[in-house]
Amino acid sequence: MAPSVVLVTGVAGQLGGGLAARLASDPSIDRVLGVDTTPPSRDMRRRMGRAEFVRVDIRNPLIGKVISTAKVDTVVHASLSGHPSASGGRSMMMEMNVIGTMQLLAACQKSDTVGRLVVRSTTSVYGASPRDPAMFTEATEPKALPPGGYAKDAVEIEGYVRSFSRRRPDIPVTTLRFVNLIGPRADTAFAHYFSLPVVPVVLGYDARVQLLHTEDALAVLERATTQDLPGVFNVGADGVLMLSQAVRRAGRVALPIPEPLVPWVGRITRRARLVDFSPEQMRLLNYGRVVDTTKLKTEFGFEPRWTTVQAFDDFVAGNALRPMLDTDRYVGVAESVALRAAHVLPGHLLPGHGPREPEAPGRPPEIETRTTPALTPVR
Repeated sequence: MAPSVVLVTGVAGQLGGGLAARLASDPSIDRVLGVDTTPPSRDMRRRMGRAEFVRVDIRNPLIGKVISTAKVDTVVHASLSGHPSASGGRSMMMEMNVIGTMQLLAACQKSDTVGRLVVRSTTSVYGASPRDPAMFTEATEPKALPPGGYAKDAVEIEGYVRSFSRRRPDIPVTTLRFVNLIGPRADTAFAHYFSLPVVPVVLGYDARVQLLHTEDALAVLERATTQDLPGVFNVGADGVLMLSQAVRRAGRVALPIPEPLVPWVGRITRRARLVDFSPEQMRLLNYGRVVDTTKLKTEFGFEPRWTTVQAFDDFVAGNALRPMLDTDRYVGVAESVALRAAHVLPGHLLPGHGPREPEAPGRPPEIETRTTPALTPVR
């Protein structure tokens, strides 16, 4: 059944606002309501078109009145937050995530009109540890439950959603577990992390990174809103990137940090407002996490347009990230030094760079030399 009146939470954010804009452009939907505690930006409000903004805190029972008055038949809960600084601190973020979800589910349970619920979740519910499987399916139990933060909020939220499904089995529920989002306009912790001129990495680790383009994320949310597709789905792009590969593709400089100093570096970056990385995201940089998206393609019927590599390259191009160092120049210097050493030390020749045949009998071979460029990074 196609939706008639849709309520979207978190429209001040990129996903919630972008979804409201897409739904507002669909003529088959009669009305789109966007709720949040803060108004969307001017640009987002313009993109939302005919969507109506209602300033309401979902932690307040007033959200139930909004649903009943407007006769909402589809609710999309897209306001899950993973940024404590943007939410007013960790305690406030927990209240918005957990308490807000509880109030929203209570309002949906009491409603006589709500017939579909879509919940944005995260693959952080699987945690990150050295004992993780190569890929997580929707049925895989995490080896270690997240001890706190954004990931723990997501685990609690999914528990409340399952309880809601038992109390209201007549309302189909779609839970979407997103991997980390990236894209030209992505305002995420990963986007800020790879935009740093010097990227801190954990010494001795090279995590596997799976990403999803923000446009693919919006397309998944739109499909879940307009069609009956109940269930839990991992949402991620095909392929992975090693963290070291991602740093190089972004033209950044990696700064290896010993593991005991990682929490200290995380606090420094948060206080300097460079990047707000939570402890669970720090563990992700240690061990990585990859999810299986077979169910997304076969049951949900969605194939991501961008692979992980393509999504990351689009982020780099869209933000015009330039290499911090002229790597080609340094490679040229290294080759020159290696060639000279190869000619000086017999038996240590590089492949493809052997000595030339003598031009005349008795004449020693000429040694090719090249000028060493100055070791000055490009500004």
